[in-house]
Amino acid sequence: MARPATSPAPEPPYYLPSGDEIEVFAQCHAQGLAVMLKGPTGCGKTRFVEHMAWRLKRPLITIACHDDLSASDLIGRFLIQGSGTVWHDGPLTRAVREGALCYLDEVVEARQDTVVVLHPLTDHRRILPIDKTGEVVEAAPGFGLIVSYNPGYQRMLKDLKPSTRQRFVALDFGFPAPEVEARIVAQESGIAEPEARALVQLATRLRALQDRGLAEVPSTRLLVAAAQLAVRGVDLRRACLHAIVAPLSDEASLVGAMRDLVDATFV
Repeated sequence: MARPATSPAPEPPYYLPSGDEIEVFAQCHAQGLAVMLKGPTGCGKTRFVEHMAWRLKRPLITIACHDDLSASDLIGRFLIQGSGTVWHDGPLTRAVREGALCYLDEVVEARQDTVVVLHPLTDHRRILPIDKTGEVVEAAPGFGLIVSYNPGYQRMLKDLKPSTRQRFVALDFGFPAPEVEARIVAQESGIAEPEARALVQLATRLRALQDRGLAEVPSTRLLVAAAQLAVRGVDLRRACLHAIVAPLSDEASLVGAMRDLVDATFV
């Protein structure tokens, strides 16, 4: 599903850089290079794109990729209107025409035959052929293509082809350093900094459980959710159980281990 194009916000979406990602992304945009963001769920990839759209003063169209996403969902289709059919641009075509940033979130979830339609936009041509109408749309100034995916989800049949990967400049994202993550949690939720630091300490301990079978480690997003509950009066320990532990696993031994870590963190 595509979100409507959003204009740059008057205030920058909150984002703390961890390296040179802002500079590299800005240079990629200036050179018309497509960008791939790689990193775990909830580590700030989407917020980074929103922040860069604000910095570059470009509208942003976000597309959530999934197994059933077709090329027509991206490019457009003929729809019955009145006594005939009318062509309606898809979100990718709108972004190309309008010079917007187009962000395909978790692109690895889309079918390979869908991803291939991106190829002409990722090289010197910067065009989008529309087979159904015969039109070839040239990318307007300011257009930028960004994709993201979580390498932890890679499978033999769930990965980008090398011919696709090599069309992008890749930026690697991870969870922020503890002091930075605590600042993010405090800023996003309004929780006091000591509690924010304790939440990050808990996350660090929980992330170590990945070696014991935890499929997904707690994201910064989950920490913010727990903090938001605590700010609104929910006991912080209970907030962690509901917003962090419960979403991560249903396996009894893992849930028990995570509960023990919550109790150890908030003595």
